[in-house]
Amino acid sequence: MDLDPAQLRAFLAVAEHGHFGRAATELTITQQALSKRVARLEELLGERLLDRDGRGAHPTPAGERLLEPARAVLAACAAAVTAVRGAARPLRLDVWGHLFAPLRTVGAVEFDALEVGHGRDLPSVLGALLRGEIDAGFGRHHALPDGREHELSHRLVRLEPVDAVLGADHPLAGAAALRPADLRDSTLLLPAALARLEFLQRFAERFDLACESTTNMGAEHFLAHLAATPNAVTLLPADAPLPLTPGLRTVPLVDPTPLYAWSLVWPRSNAHPAVPALLRAFAETGRRNRWLEYRPDRDWLPEAERAELGPLGG
Repeated sequence: MDLDPAQLRAFLAVAEHGHFGRAATELTITQQALSKRVARLEELLGERLLDRDGRGAHPTPAGERLLEPARAVLAACAAAVTAVRGAARPLRLDVWGHLFAPLRTVGAVEFDALEVGHGRDLPSVLGALLRGEIDAGFGRHHALPDGREHELSHRLVRLEPVDAVLGADHPLAGAAALRPADLRDSTLLLPAALARLEFLQRFAERFDLACESTTNMGAEHFLAHLAATPNAVTLLPADAPLPLTPGLRTVPLVDPTPLYAWSLVWPRSNAHPAVPALLRAFAETGRRNRWLEYRPDRDWLPEAERAELGPLGG
């Protein structure tokens, strides 16, 4: 019995997203083509692998048993390509956290053998890494509830100060600087559901802010909504370029200054040969630009990032 990696990849994408539409978007194929691949795999194996209902799709007991072997097959395929092409193949990197403009940091690093893919969200990028479809991911890394963190490595490469962004009609719009505590009478406006925005979730919990989620229709729509909402505020990295949105104000946050942590993530096994060189390039650029500066008496980081910094984060 010959298993088709494309069919295994389709099955895994649906199982990891719990949804045919989102899986099809990740794989850049139509939902009909995705459904056909899964159906052919089920026919070949003689087992139903996914249960479908009105809320999405989830693996059957047979599908649960297939998850790890399917991931192993795709990882082996990726390892075979790497073994033949070696470091001559560009390192494939994908990013997430698009509103925070991750490509600014990637583009600042001098590294030629890099192929940057279309951006996705964190679960999609980590799924692609574990299936061997890409070699590394870049964005704010945090643990996911599926318990598969042991299969990936990550390294913190940049800590970026975060500013408050608010409309010109906000009562605090004229301030030269703001403390996070000053925002407690404001609503933290979110570009997606709070559960998908781990940094903003931790900030809201720490500084006791009410949150409001909006429909994700892109940065310009989100910022226009922010500018038109007098009591709303959001957070963006200080160096992130903002679309030309009339009526927005950017105010530094101090006492403490929140820091957004950018990390490189890659598979623990079968890593691309160029990963160590890319890590060195990030480290060299970081030293020149003081990317990893952190003072506990001045700055705020979520607990996970403080732990990663070790003694410095005490």
